Amino acid sequence: MTHPLALRPMWESDLPTIMAIEERAYPYPWSLSNFKDCLKHNYDCWVYEQDHQIIAYTVLMLVLDELSILNICVDPDYQRQGLGAALINTIETLGQTRGMSHCFLEVRPSNKAALRLYQQQGFNEIGLRKRYYQAAMGREDAIVMAKAILTSDSL
Repeated sequence: MTHPLALRPMWESDLPTIMAIEERAYPYPWSLSNFKDCLKHNYDCWVYEQDHQIIAYTVLMLVLDELSILNICVDPDYQRQGLGAALINTIETLGQTRGMSHCFLEVRPSNKAALRLYQQQGFNEIGLRKRYYQAAMGREDAIVMAKAILTSDSL
């Protein structure tokens, strides 16, 4: 029997599991030192667990009233089940509780599934970062996307 998802802060002891997911999910994964630096500098780092197993995670940077999604990942074994949308909704709720007005992210144009998800979640393309990501044939651009985070005051 599967239990509901549990959200909790990421711990350094989670990093071996997170690295295993990261390496299965992305052709150019974050490094272990990327995650360690984010934890060390108190970025908002969260994991989704199901039955005490990490199945998704995110790393967020909050500056003034802006939230940036630096990394968001669902274990490939759990993708296409609505977890990405659930995690984005959770991120937005975290942003609301902290007074954030906007959420930003970058995504590869070649990551069609992620682009579709972000558009379905209300993100809009606001810019392009040329040659941002490492790619098989050199570099790939990043699409910059944004979404307003609505608070109860703005409804």
